[in-house]
Amino acid sequence: MNKCNEERFLKDVENHTMDVLQDDENMRHLIFTENGSSFYRFDLITWPGYLCITGDCGTYVFRRLLDMFDFFRSKDGELNINPGYWGEKLESIDTHGGFEKYESDVFDRTIKEDFDEWEFEEDTDKGLSAEEVKAAVWKQIKSEVLYWSEDGEHPARQAASSFKSDYGHEFVDFWERDLTEYTFRFIWCLRAIVWGIQKYDTRKLDKAP
Repeated sequence: MNKCNEERFLKDVENHTMDVLQDDENMRHLIFTENGSSFYRFDLITWPGYLCITGDCGTYVFRRLLDMFDFFRSKDGELNINPGYWGEKLESIDTHGGFEKYESDVFDRTIKEDFDEWEFEEDTDKGLSAEEVKAAVWKQIKSEVLYWSEDGEHPARQAASSFKSDYGHEFVDFWERDLTEYTFRFIWCLRAIVWGIQKYDTRKLDKAP
């Protein structure tokens, strides 16, 4: 599960400084490092209509506005990000870190959400109450479906789609369910873009006459 919350990110860059290699209207190249180290280093590069972030946590290219700093700039000074909407503006995605990936935690949660919506009746033939039937079905799910959770997306989807409980319960249209989560590297880079622009704006303000 993605663990790149704001606190984690700020700790990663707490000693970073910014170097400006180019700053000419929409043409910029900013470098953020801790004493020149490559550890969590990142560059922000813009040209008309595009922004590229590249560094220790991956490379992503976005396209939307003439000045992409305007697109990502925080209006309230916070480090708020919008992975869904911003992800739609991706032109290039890091080959190692990716953008979204299957997560077993998401699969497990989706299975549990579907299970919670099912109805259960007592089994008079076996002398089981509705709650006992529910417990029996959940035990069946754990052994036949959740068992495959860690084996990857295809085996997990196959297990869910082919499942049928002893009482007829099924996971309907499970192949259509979204079982992905944004990658750590993608979220880290989004936070870095917003944070980097804030540092750039602060320097511009400090140098203003």
